[in-house]
Amino acid sequence: MPQVTDAYPELDRDLRFVPLGVNQPRRLTPAQISQYNDQGYLFPFDIFSTDEISAIRGYFDDLLAQATDAGWNSYELTNWHKHCRGVWDIVTDSRILDYVQDMLGETVILRHSHFFAKLPGDGKRVSWHQDASYWPLSPSKVISAWLAIDDVDADNGVLQVIPRSHHNAQVAFQPSAAQENNVLNQTVPNPQDYGDAPVGLELRAGQISLHSDWILHGSEPNDSPRRRCGLAMRFLSSDVRAFQGWNQHSIICRGTDPSGHWANHPRPLGERIPAKPADATP
Repeated sequence: MPQVTDAYPELDRDLRFVPLGVNQPRRLTPAQISQYNDQGYLFPFDIFSTDEISAIRGYFDDLLAQATDAGWNSYELTNWHKHCRGVWDIVTDSRILDYVQDMLGETVILRHSHFFAKLPGDGKRVSWHQDASYWPLSPSKVISAWLAIDDVDADNGVLQVIPRSHHNAQVAFQPSAAQENNVLNQTVPNPQDYGDAPVGLELRAGQISLHSDWILHGSEPNDSPRRRCGLAMRFLSSDVRAFQGWNQHSIICRGTDPSGHWANHPRPLGERIPAKPADATP
């Protein structure tokens, strides 16, 4: 199968990992920031209490039921912070932003949110990939916060990372084969060639992990009787630029964007389930 080394060869992107972190962090320690830059990830961090995440889980249960009725599947709830007040409130929660701000600096912009809900026995995997490979952004100053809405462990398809693989920046990938049953559409073969042994980011509901946009990661199918749901939130600094309209779904969570490059979606008035376009794909 042909290998691809740049998903956007027509764009002038800087395909390098950029170390993150501020000089005087408030929530993270300098050692944690150094570990992130060296290993490409950090976890776990307690964000929501048991009662809070229980309420969030109930909210998502209802949201998914309504989304399914409207024709969406459990992997298609993307950027619904623009439509649903409850999602907007999660992605702008100050406790999450405090950690992210220690990595990105004064201005924190949410570019993208995506629920990954692996239903019991649905057979879907997320093949090994790099987030930044999918995104027409430059420079690469993006950090993902992954919130566990359900408990996440090896039995129900935990997110795995290849430590230190982010130092390679872009690695070759190939289009995913149908038999992979991949939620996405890129696959990096032989991920073990690019870093250390895989690490599973097991989380209790209410905790988050942080990972680089260049670290190789993926997850196996959920073969357990339990759901595995997480909310991936992609944050970046104001000097990042987006191509092809990828700046239209954002929220300026902290700080300012004098350039006006990034959209700033206000808190929705309520809960609106968007209509699914006829040509929508997962």
